[in-house]
Amino acid sequence: MSQDPHELFESWLAEASAAEPNDAEAMTLATVGGDGAPSARMVLLKGHDRGGFAFYTNSESRKGTELAATGRAALLFHWKSLRRQVRIEGRVGPVGDAESDAYFASRSRDARIGAWASDQSRPLASRAAFEARYEKLVAEFEGRDVPRPPYWRGYRVVPDRIEFWSDRPHRLHERRLFTLCEDGGWQEGLLYP
Repeated sequence: MSQDPHELFESWLAEASAAEPNDAEAMTLATVGGDGAPSARMVLLKGHDRGGFAFYTNSESRKGTELAATGRAALLFHWKSLRRQVRIEGRVGPVGDAESDAYFASRSRDARIGAWASDQSRPLASRAAFEARYEKLVAEFEGRDVPRPPYWRGYRVVPDRIEFWSDRPHRLHERRLFTLCEDGGWQEGLLYP
């Protein structure tokens, strides 16, 4: 039964990319606020390797401030067409500036301007105000590159727990749990469904 959880994840993600109609990389990101209240939202996985699972956002958003405060997060991939899910829990930290710059530069020009226009998670007076702000920035950046805003960056969840869930008949589902050991290896076990 023993297998490297990162290799197993890559295999499952490849199968999901072929089977899911949209966004196999979509994942729920769960954080916790200073008051202990949980918060969850969908984000897109933008990179995965043995170093962790990367995504990008506004560091001044609700998720950004909660990640900075706790240094921990949970991720959930749910691939309905395959009847599978993967749960990941671990430490989270910022991706380096060079990596954040590179990913930001790969985004469409409109998306880069949108990152400047959005005060993510803060109150918005009206949709018209947001669109006007965006159009003003389109004009300001006319004819020049759109740099990464200083508050926009990547985060990497470095897992200490990865659970692979597979649907089985009669609700006798399979749950494989990988737990990070002190030596950096993984211990694998099963959980009751």
